[in-house]
Amino acid sequence: QDYFTDENRVLKKDPQQDYHLEYAMENSTHTILAFSRELHTCDTNDKSITESTVRVIWAYHHKDMGEAGQNYHGSNRGTKSLRLLNPEKEEVSSASLPYFDLTNKDVPVPDKDTTYWCQMFKIPVQHEKHHVTKVEPLIQKGHENLVHHILLYQCSSNLNDSVLDYGHECYHPNMPDSFLTCETVIFAWAIGGEGFTYPPHVGLSIGTAADPQFVLMEVHYDNPSYTEGLIDNSGLRLIYTPVIRKYDAGVIEAGLWVSLFHNIPPGMPEFVSEGHCTLECLEEALGAERPAGIHVFAVLLHAHLAGRAIRMRHFHNGEEQKLLAYDDEFDFNFQEFQYLKEERTILPGDNLITECHYSTVDRIRMTWV
Repeated sequence: QDYFTDENRVLKKDPQQDYHLEYAMENSTHTILAFSRELHTCDTNDKSITESTVRVIWAYHHKDMGEAGQNYHGSNRGTKSLRLLNPEKEEVSSASLPYFDLTNKDVPVPDKDTTYWCQMFKIPVQHEKHHVTKVEPLIQKGHENLVHHILLYQCSSNLNDSVLDYGHECYHPNMPDSFLTCETVIFAWAIGGEGFTYPPHVGLSIGTAADPQFVLMEVHYDNPSYTEGLIDNSGLRLIYTPVIRKYDAGVIEAGLWVSLFHNIPPGMPEFVSEGHCTLECLEEALGAERPAGIHVFAVLLHAHLAGRAIRMRHFHNGEEQKLLAYDDEFDFNFQEFQYLKEERTILPGDNLITECHYSTVDRIRMTWV
């Protein structure tokens, strides 16, 4: 049955029944209910289902519903953020494929709010082209809320193995000079996300002279409770194949550069910042190297705690196209790649605008981004 709650969390039966049972089954351990609903029901008691994040709340009681209505769920309840309209990934079995792990080794996480830790690695696959087909996060058990995001950068190929010996805090005055050669992001993961599988015709190229030999892994640790004595061994697993795919994957970063010039006033229910990837920028970046443009197949929208919504706008010949990606219900703890239903071509001379919506109603100081 279709129910809704009022502001006092009291369950009420909806006069407009929009949920339809498709089938139900039960065994000794599970009860499964499959149901359907229109995305937009035109019912004020229903929330429209869009490509944005949906927070699904669930609750159950071990006894069936009686004459008097629902039994109180007690502690049998929870919530989960999902993207219900994210298209299904074509999961190619990677069980038999080779892989290598890039993981931190006993990193002491400082007792401070935010730490960026950098560690150099050498890609073990060399001398022949391979394609990475999947990247999985390897988050140390119990550290799921500590590891906020992981970035993988390509570094200069002129480095030698001496850079591999030590990790160091990123963006620190004493940071090794070799870290400054690592500017191009080749992979990104953020909290709440699962592994990323490349489409069947695309892979991240490794093993050739043009591919990264040295990479820098940047791990952002989020420790708001200033817990002492934390030791972390998280990282990434890269699964690869010798069967070459048609296209090489890359990453284009667009948005607001982290700087002291970007700040958000306190007490604002809505504050919008825009990051512009201008037509001059894309002309210069793609004009000589990719005149036929690039094909976008997935987008990772990323913000921090004040973030409420993100929209990725795309302009061609001065005319706005359909949004490249958006999330009007952004959840800081659920940052997962959005696979586009259809690949989008971005051409030299196009425009990209990253629109970030923030709320600071509960803050009394400036937020420095």
